[in-house]
Amino acid sequence: MLAVAQIDYIRHEVNQKGETYASIGRRMGIDPRTVTKYANQEEFKRKEKQRRKSPVMDPVKPILDKWIQEDLKKKKKYQRTAKKMYQQLIKFHCFTGSARSVRDYVAKRKRELKAKLEEVALPLESVPGTAQVDFGTAPFKYESEVIDLPYLVMSFPYSNSFYFQVFPSENTECLLEGLQRMFHYMGGVPSTIRFDNLSPAVKKIFSKGERELTDTFERFVLHYGFQYEFCNPGKGNEKGHVEAMVKYVRNNFLLPEHTVVNLDSFNKTLWTLAEEDRDRLHYDKQVLQSRLYEEDKEHWLMLPEKRFECIRWEEVKADKYGMVSIDTKQYSTTPRFAKQKVRVAISYKEVVILNEQNHTIVKHKRLYGVKRKSMIWQPYLDLLSKRPRAIKYSSLYNQFPSIWTDYLKNCTEEEQKIALRLIGKLLKNNDFALLNKALEVAILHGHPSADEIEHCFYSILHQTNTHASIEPTIAVPSMPRATRGLSHYDAFFQDGGISS
Repeated sequence: MLAVAQIDYIRHEVNQKGETYASIGRRMGIDPRTVTKYANQEEFKRKEKQRRKSPVMDPVKPILDKWIQEDLKKKKKYQRTAKKMYQQLIKFHCFTGSARSVRDYVAKRKRELKAKLEEVALPLESVPGTAQVDFGTAPFKYESEVIDLPYLVMSFPYSNSFYFQVFPSENTECLLEGLQRMFHYMGGVPSTIRFDNLSPAVKKIFSKGERELTDTFERFVLHYGFQYEFCNPGKGNEKGHVEAMVKYVRNNFLLPEHTVVNLDSFNKTLWTLAEEDRDRLHYDKQVLQSRLYEEDKEHWLMLPEKRFECIRWEEVKADKYGMVSIDTKQYSTTPRFAKQKVRVAISYKEVVILNEQNHTIVKHKRLYGVKRKSMIWQPYLDLLSKRPRAIKYSSLYNQFPSIWTDYLKNCTEEEQKIALRLIGKLLKNNDFALLNKALEVAILHGHPSADEIEHCFYSILHQTNTHASIEPTIAVPSMPRATRGLSHYDAFFQDGGISS
């Protein structure tokens, strides 16, 4: 007769994980027929040992049970030893028994509690301290446009409560950022969390239900220590509670569409909405959901000392312009790193480019939606203002707004240097909008100097309208049209040279 723990192990490995009888037999050093017997046994009765009364230990067993259950929520290094429990019993509970009795009882109860946790087969709806997670989508007004944004819902089936946060995407970084926010706001981690087969968490599903998890998600799970479960493919009903809660959140809190200016600020308002919703009776248990939620909390795991770094790391090669491609979006580095490899740290809202020594080169706001390119111009402007005719980097002019590309091509080399320094001086947050408007006004009177562009810029910025007074002050006779800049020299080398 095998021990209970061995039989439980066989049943779990074969029936839950799909392991073969032979592989389990080899692993445990027993006959595969024995494995088959216990894995497929329909009725399994445990033999109860006769319990003897213990006048010394019986009064303190509930105390020890409470301590053991508290410690099982903590990392092993923070758990009390049996010796420490014995000392506390003597000090605070006038215990007169032996250290060996305490040590034996603690070891036995830990084994029993761990085995009980492993063999739990109740639906998550019945188990306090568990959660389900899924994304939904809802419309939002953002920058004068109505767009669909995903929101992450974590529901607690036992108490019928939830939390939710809105994100710009359903990628891995947004999923983990949302989970982490909820853990730290709640002050604990659900013991078990059930997911759909979300691509941010699952790379591939194999036969027999095995899954290959994304690296970042796998490290996140290890960091916070919760057990994860995934629905079987096509079985969304296995997480029916969170699916219902996704609809509930949309209908009650996100419609009609909200106007969002700052997503982080908006998300801070959502905690209170979720908490106020608990002040109602549970649909089945007829108990306040807020009270059931407190029972949920009692079964959560403790938070680790440090937060998880919800970052995906990649090593990519920059193109000839020093641009790198991340998730089909383009981000600038500097001209120095053209055609060089760089490291990229990708969070839900930021893309940081680093060199081999992990020193930051540039930081970008992460792009979502239709915008395809993010340029941090300063490193390029510094180089171009010193060497505007450098052949290696001259094609970078094509990265400028077209109005500036045309203007710079019609400048002399000295004018280009001055103009590029002016752009570097006036460009704020890599937004050319005001500079473009200043140049549009300045070129109304011909090819403008950098001083004239700067005058128009500050005139528009301060709304003084003094740029409207810019006009030629001297009558100049009509002259033949002249071509400015260096581009006309290309004519000497076109069509086989100069015709005689």
